[in-house]
Amino acid sequence: MASRSTQILEAAARVIARRGVRGLRVEELAAEAGVSTATIYYYFKDRTGILRHTLEFINDRAERYTTDRDRDAEPLTPLEDLEQTLLLELQDTTEVRENSAAWGELRASAVFDEELREDLARATLVWIQEVAALLGQVQPMASAADLAAAGERLTALLEGLSMRWLSGGLKIDHARDLMRGAIDAELARLRQK
Repeated sequence: MASRSTQILEAAARVIARRGVRGLRVEELAAEAGVSTATIYYYFKDRTGILRHTLEFINDRAERYTTDRDRDAEPLTPLEDLEQTLLLELQDTTEVRENSAAWGELRASAVFDEELREDLARATLVWIQEVAALLGQVQPMASAADLAAAGERLTALLEGLSMRWLSGGLKIDHARDLMRGAIDAELARLRQK
């Protein structure tokens, strides 16, 4: 069974995904999590604390579903690892839908919330660096600057594809095909430098 704080963060991700950051009310969050508002304030102090911890929670959850591998499975090649990590952000599961929608809502709210903007910028930079490291495993001779730029382009595209898929603008298979094409294009670009 999940800890009380995890239970609250799971509920926060659901509420933010469904109603947005502006629609997040502590009373509704308490009801969704099955706890009192006092319990939420005990764990997270204030609304900003809830948002910060929810951002961390969805990042950790995304890392789990994009990097956890079956220990008995054959090891992936660097290219397979890169593709799988990115494409697992485009899977039709409740967890991925919630995470992607909540991430998009947090990003949109960061436009007006400087504290959240800083937290989101740090989380985005970590994600870019992780993708750049995966690209570097495929193209080890590429410069750090080129890998970072490719990582930034791929993560930005993935966010856009995810939002279009979630909002019904793209079929998931087409979004995944576009992502594969972008990975191929970035790797070709890195090989040419």
